[in-house]
Amino acid sequence: MLNEIALSLRSLFFNNVMHFELIHTDINTKARAGKFYTDHGVIETPIFMPVGTAGTVKGVHLHELKDDIQAQIILGNTYHLYLRPGLDVIENAGGLHKFNGWDKPILTDSGGYQVYSLAGTRKLHEEGVRFQSHIDGRYLHFTPENVMDTQRTIGADIIMAFDECTPFPCDYGYAKKSMHMTHRWLQRCFNRFNETEPKYGYNQALFPIVQGSVYKDLRMESAETIASHDAIGNAIGGLSVGEPDEELYGMTDLVCSILPKDKPRYLMGVGTPQNLLECIALGIDMFDCVMPTRNARHGLLFTSEGTINIKNQKWEKDYSPLDENGTSYVDKVYSKAYVRHLIKSNELLGAQITSIHNLAFYLSLVKEARKQIINGTFSTWKNQQIPKLERRL
Repeated sequence: MLNEIALSLRSLFFNNVMHFELIHTDINTKARAGKFYTDHGVIETPIFMPVGTAGTVKGVHLHELKDDIQAQIILGNTYHLYLRPGLDVIENAGGLHKFNGWDKPILTDSGGYQVYSLAGTRKLHEEGVRFQSHIDGRYLHFTPENVMDTQRTIGADIIMAFDECTPFPCDYGYAKKSMHMTHRWLQRCFNRFNETEPKYGYNQALFPIVQGSVYKDLRMESAETIASHDAIGNAIGGLSVGEPDEELYGMTDLVCSILPKDKPRYLMGVGTPQNLLECIALGIDMFDCVMPTRNARHGLLFTSEGTINIKNQKWEKDYSPLDENGTSYVDKVYSKAYVRHLIKSNELLGAQITSIHNLAFYLSLVKEARKQIINGTFSTWKNQQIPKLERRL
């Protein structure tokens, strides 16, 4: 009850509490430090957002996310939450925050990535997308309108426009046709968003998504279209789908030169630690990726000195910490040898430890990047970090 009163008072105090404040820009790069204000708290950027597809970050408790990993915002996925547990369960709970106990900001992906990942079981048309559920085979129909309604019900602070994420490689003609449909869908998303209200007493922001594959003219056109909507924040999609890093960086740099400087920029689905630093240097503020948790479950650890495959024989009798410079409690308590034993034995604790470690590493990396940006030393620091991050230990 007290939380609801506090949220109401904050909403009354701010005409539009959701806004971005640019704190500092690096002299030698386009890296930025900022603050994004939401009704569930302030997000300090640049930031990495742990992925909680079904309303949970796999194997990680909320107190670990908050206190050890120091996550400021997490993700949920509209498609997966729509299927399970279903909108009625979430709405009866009072929204996803109440349902999963997370009282900080949440972002939901619209399901547009499933347009890409479920290509074999979908039918794409102007009205929307017809899916076949990967759970029970039933058919679903997602449209820009009902995706907005669904995300209103889920109750995320940041909700994403419904788009098509094109694959790589992608024919120019198809990329252009898809981009224009994404733009038409976007207008329908904004129409629906503007004619509906949040359900749980706090503000929500709709982020549009830049598409256009790896074609410069399409990316420019899409970025200009997205910028014209003057949204609270903007996203870049359709990258990190198999294209070379050079294309990822080239398209990101191009789009950041067009998107407004006073709005947060969210690069969807990216990526490795070095990807994060390179894209922060290009002007990106927000990231998400399943890589730290998915790789963790397979024994791949990201550390300050490089990447470790903990399954390798060389770690069998290595009793040193997972990362000498690690910030998480798991780095101080568990040795490489013990975690290797857990992963090789398929013990659930192994996946939990490695997931906490990887997420804590990602969050500490962007936190340090922010500090270096504010101190005016980001460029030098980044150039020192990249060779270490690229090492295979």
